[in-house]
Amino acid sequence: MSQIKYLNQDEAKKLDEDLMSETQGFINEQLMELAGLSSACAITEAFPLEKFPLIFLVIGPGNNGGDGMVAARHLHHFGYHPTLFYPKPKDIPPFKGLLRQCKELEIPVLEKEPNLEDLKKYHVIVDAIFGYSFRGDIRAPFDRAIEFLNSSKVPIFSIDIPSGWDVEKGNVNDKGIKADVLISLTAPKLGVKEFQGKHYLGGRFVSKNLEKKYNLNLPKFPGTQQFVLLPH
Repeated sequence: MSQIKYLNQDEAKKLDEDLMSETQGFINEQLMELAGLSSACAITEAFPLEKFPLIFLVIGPGNNGGDGMVAARHLHHFGYHPTLFYPKPKDIPPFKGLLRQCKELEIPVLEKEPNLEDLKKYHVIVDAIFGYSFRGDIRAPFDRAIEFLNSSKVPIFSIDIPSGWDVEKGNVNDKGIKADVLISLTAPKLGVKEFQGKHYLGGRFVSKNLEKKYNLNLPKFPGTQQFVLLPH
């Protein structure tokens, strides 16, 4: 099989637009739900519940943060104990509803970052801050948060792309998240082509027509799994 395609930022944007076109028929909330589910499922493989029950999820202000809240909800139902750090909550759909769902499950939600010693009590950090639309400098409060997370030495699982990385060039200024595990969504982005950690692909919803249009060369997902491990 041909090698999977790594998308540039413009291709990633256009692919999402195609998914939400009349031809494909998806809506943003569906894609967010599927992304969060595949992320949560991959976390269960990378970090089994028996050894890694305490999960600290850092939630950004956009769709990547929405993916993270969906993942937190599923992780709760899988038996994990998630906590959200959500410094810039949005009081609009779908984010308002996703946060309400987490609170209904009594998932703790923090608006101020914990101290380093408290952070080290968690077994895994989930980076759901920025996705493929990120560009430019990392702004407050996430610049400090990323530095803080990197210093914790707790294993980090990033959703779609490690936050703060250039979507096409990678961690060029060395200020981005230093992820141990990554799940790319729909298709991986150019900036993670040299990613050295465990790398999953999630988003089991792309039609053959759309795959051909973008020459994605997606791998086969095993069984009923919502993710697949990509080879180095």
